[in-house]
Amino acid sequence: MGTDLTVTPPPARQPREEAPRGRPALPLFRSAGVRFALVYAGLLTISAAALAIFLWWATAGLLDRQVQAAIRADARGLAERWEEGGIPALVLTIEDRLAENVDDDAIYLLVTPLGRPLAGNLARWPAAVTRTDGWYDLPVKRAGVASIGLVHRYDLPGGFRLLVGRDVRNRVQLHRLLTDALLWAIGVVAIMVTIGAAVVRSLFRRTLASVSATATAIAAGDFTRRVRLTGRGDEFDQLAETINEMLDRIARLMDGVRQVSNAIAHDLRTPITRARTRLEDAAIHAGTAEDLRAAIERATADLDGIVAVFQALLRISEIEAGSRRSAFARFDAAPVLADLAELYGAVAEEKEVALVIAAPDHLPAYGDRDMVQQAVANLLDNAVKFSPPGSTVRLEARLAAGRLAISVADQGPGIPVEDRARAAERFFRGEAARSTPGAGLGLALVQAVAQLHGGELTLEDAAPGLCARLVLPVAENAAGA
Repeated sequence: MGTDLTVTPPPARQPREEAPRGRPALPLFRSAGVRFALVYAGLLTISAAALAIFLWWATAGLLDRQVQAAIRADARGLAERWEEGGIPALVLTIEDRLAENVDDDAIYLLVTPLGRPLAGNLARWPAAVTRTDGWYDLPVKRAGVASIGLVHRYDLPGGFRLLVGRDVRNRVQLHRLLTDALLWAIGVVAIMVTIGAAVVRSLFRRTLASVSATATAIAAGDFTRRVRLTGRGDEFDQLAETINEMLDRIARLMDGVRQVSNAIAHDLRTPITRARTRLEDAAIHAGTAEDLRAAIERATADLDGIVAVFQALLRISEIEAGSRRSAFARFDAAPVLADLAELYGAVAEEKEVALVIAAPDHLPAYGDRDMVQQAVANLLDNAVKFSPPGSTVRLEARLAAGRLAISVADQGPGIPVEDRARAAERFFRGEAARSTPGAGLGLALVQAVAQLHGGELTLEDAAPGLCARLVLPVAENAAGA
């Protein structure tokens, strides 16, 4: 018995939330947290600016449009009066409208070609009003009171000029109030943007701190660490679960590597030691060339067994890597099973075991024909090996629900229920197989073939014996799923 090389992992420790130490701080704009915070701040700023523009357009802009619409309507009414009665009618209309102006916000001025006022409430024509295609927002005096007016110029035949407008002092005051309010709002938004960006950066850093700490611990050799879950079930929790599943799979793979290494060291030590002992004994005690040749042949047989084990391991690794999937094609599994039954029938007959086959004449299948043949051969080899004399081994195949099921049942000692989950592991050998030749790789190869084809290997009780069932998909799109 050799020393057990299995490494016991250190006890599990609770994941810490602090960020890993010993790493230099990232430059400011290379930090993902800073970039996310800037994106958040930019989006919030753009949203606030769009809201401010909309509020301005919906309030001050609406007031401007309403005043301009009122001035245009007023000018159309005055034009109609001028067409009906000329300048005298226009003068009377202006005076009537000024007298009836309850809000005292109307502005009119009618002047002669020389600029002398004929009607209106302005003392003189504003010097700034020179064109008829624009609006003028300018200071005016009405009844000695300074104000602000929005006016528009209209030219009449004969050189007469008409000025129509409204007093917009209240509108200007409202503009100022809105401007002040928006400036305060911009200040509040700036504060909120700063605070929000800091919060986003902090949350981002705290969320990634556990991932970084776990990765650092794993890199340092602590494979028990896992990313902490917040319990909220959000995207970060989903990421943490994915990372933890990946780490669990890596841990299982490493544990499998350790187990394979231990098994190789344990199972191959005996034949290597035996070959070495035989060669040493032959070198010391062999009296003739025949004795020395016999010792060398026995040692070579032991070494051939070791080479066969490594070849089986390489084949399993090749299958698990999927490198043989390019050889997949449609084939008929019935002749394959018939050839195997004929081959192992002779082996079974030598052990006084009956081999019975029950399969239809045509079994459509899809995959690597040679690998499927090797998998079924391994099942038949195990069944015949563990069957007592006078028993029967049954090879059956049938199609069901688009899948090909190939089963091999024997009447041997079987595999205990507690060992069936590990029976397909490399180098696993149950108590009943300890005294029989083999390396414990047969079912491991069958399992690898099943997984490559998108199928499964199941082990069931045959009462007595074991029934190993290899289920493979028949359709091309199901293979390797």
